[in-house]
Amino acid sequence: MSDFKIVLKERIIAQLKLEDLTPEDINDSDRLFGDDGLGLDSIDALEFIVLLEQAYDIRLTDPSQGREIFHSIDSLSDFINSQK
Repeated sequence: MSDFKIVLKERIIAQLKLEDLTPEDINDSDRLFGDDGLGLDSIDALEFIVLLEQAYDIRLTDPSQGREIFHSIDSLSDFINSQK
């Protein structure tokens, strides 16, 4: 697991107040939203947008991209790195 992904997971856990999880509990390829993933919902998606803006100075200009970008840690990490 890369250091970047560990920090990303730590930021997600803090932003979404998922105190019962550790970075090791979240697999990079696991779905983040829906019952078969971490179980995050649309309110959590808004928190992801805030996290991107505050932590990485990235503005999501096309909200329809959110489903693809926020699919997993892998896809979120790829998106953040592509914006740097």
